[in-house]
Amino acid sequence: MTRMKTLAAVVALLALLPWAAPAAAHDANESLYKRVGGYDAIAAVVDDFLGRLSSDPQLAKFFVGHSTESLKRIRQLVVEQLCEATGGPCFYTGRSMKEVHQGLKISQADWELAVKHLNETFDKFKVPAKERGELLGAVGGLQADIVEH
Repeated sequence: MTRMKTLAAVVALLALLPWAAPAAAHDANESLYKRVGGYDAIAAVVDDFLGRLSSDPQLAKFFVGHSTESLKRIRQLVVEQLCEATGGPCFYTGRSMKEVHQGLKISQADWELAVKHLNETFDKFKVPAKERGELLGAVGGLQADIVEH
């Protein structure tokens, strides 16, 4: 379960980037949560991103050994984390990123590949540049808690 939570955390951190309607269509005072399309949009991005991670030959090892229920829990934690991080009504109930990723031996190469997949997910959902930038900035700060040196 730790491996999946680790990937979920990576996803959550990276998934903080917006992926909904164009920023121009939103009030500048709206939360990032609203600008990216809310809960359903976040869940769709998380589903796509986790699918990319779990099917990648280099990253799939982090998903091995998890039951279907465990994978569902990881997915839900990532959704919660992103929802809360973007100003939504959710509350993240998981552990810290450092705790979740400790011992998984996530390398810099793994991190960079996950970021690549996240950007592909954002491209698929046409995440606007402004929101993408806001979220990528937040995600970058989590790298030190996820990547083992």
